[in-house]
Amino acid sequence: MSKLIEIVKEAGKILKYGYYHSKRIDFKSEIDLVTEYDVKIENFLKEKISKKYRDFEIVAEESFKARSIPQKAIFIDPIDGTTNFVHSIVYVCISIGIWEGGEPKEGIVYNPVLDELFWARKGEGAYLNGKKIKVNKADNLTSSLIATGFPYTKIKMGKDYRWVVKTFSELLPKTRDIRRLGSAAIDLCYTACGRFSGFYEIDLKPWDVAAGILMVTEAGGKVTNHLGEEYKFGDIVVASNGKIHDELIKNMCKY
Repeated sequence: MSKLIEIVKEAGKILKYGYYHSKRIDFKSEIDLVTEYDVKIENFLKEKISKKYRDFEIVAEESFKARSIPQKAIFIDPIDGTTNFVHSIVYVCISIGIWEGGEPKEGIVYNPVLDELFWARKGEGAYLNGKKIKVNKADNLTSSLIATGFPYTKIKMGKDYRWVVKTFSELLPKTRDIRRLGSAAIDLCYTACGRFSGFYEIDLKPWDVAAGILMVTEAGGKVTNHLGEEYKFGDIVVASNGKIHDELIKNMCKY
């Protein structure tokens, strides 16, 4: 883990430099942005990590083309929160999740702008800048700050969009409030360390959540899909401190 943290911190220097300097912006879709720093960080991480984990396959956001997920995979999101990165909003991070046999084993999420480094290892807990973290103790939605995100598919105003709008309208009056920071990896880490009591989002990719869901479970929280079943990549993800989980799911719309 110490070597992996060292690699991620080096990549963080690239992200932090790009955050404070001009960027070339390209478009993966009408509203899905990518910069040269996304590609630069991903290439750096792939080169360094592949030397350490030789029997794992790298699944990285900007370059992965296969349809199936390998049994031994390293999920890399070079910049989770690229839109924030482009607009100079501080919620940006590098996320790396190491999975084997369909289960998360290690995870790192690093925000070099705020200098917050989260890491977790299966069975060993979750940490923020070296200090062990735990989910909070909120036991009802009224006392809970919840995080969420909106899918890029919202532009089509289809089924995903309608679910987001209906669920948001159902949950909002029953919570302390809802936040949308723009980085699922950070939302999951903030749930793990107790800043949020819960988080949910539709249409996320494996590299968005591969590290963060391990943070939540190792910090004593719970992760399922919106039906309360075991979470699988592609599902709507619901993470919480565990105490509000059933109530959170109960107030979500059918999909």
